[in-house]
Amino acid sequence: MNTVEENYNFVICIIAEEDGDLDIWKLYQVLPDAKALEVGCLRVIDESGEDYLYPENNFVKIELPAKIQSQLLAVRT
Repeated sequence: MNTVEENYNFVICIIAEEDGDLDIWKLYQVLPDAKALEVGCLRVIDESGEDYLYPENNFVKIELPAKIQSQLLAVRT
């Protein structure tokens, strides 16, 4: 059985385009996407509510306790 930690990651945006769909210092959910990682990107759910590829270096990966991840994911659904 997969756990929340295995399926979801969260990042904080540190680089964003003006008038883009990302905000600096904001927490974003990352969806698993091996092909995106191969090209240096992350599949991120942005402010539009959709998932798009963004350069991996626009973010800092963070580890959250399982309980907090579960709570964040519950709010999104």
